[in-house]
Amino acid sequence: MLLSGTLFALFMMGFWLYCLTDAILTPATECRGMSKPAWIAVIALTFIGGAVAWLIVREPTRRASVPPKPHPDDPGDSRFRTERWTDADDAVARHPAGRARGAGTGRAAPKGPDDDPEFLRALDRAIRGNSQAGEEV
Repeated sequence: MLLSGTLFALFMMGFWLYCLTDAILTPATECRGMSKPAWIAVIALTFIGGAVAWLIVREPTRRASVPPKPHPDDPGDSRFRTERWTDADDAVARHPAGRARGAGTGRAAPKGPDDDPEFLRALDRAIRGNSQAGEEV
């Protein structure tokens, strides 16, 4: 009986900690019903009741029935973008690797280093250079 009570208490503590962490990490704009500090206080002070309320009221992470809307500045490949466009998403779009996704350069990018002939040539030169340097000693 003591073991089952202890396991139940540990489970409830983990559930409460999960909800509290989720409330802390959720952006303030996505908190529904109350402000973010109010949600954190309710969860922290009411323990399980606040945690259950948070799970019921919080916005789901993805809506399967609603397809994501493309961003207005989308150059073409909208599968990487969702309704919530952030500054980090803009940074990825400006980065050369992010631009290569939607550029459609005509040639397929290497899937790994062993598919890139330029990398293999440089590696071969490095290996030959190291083996020749070892023979001179």
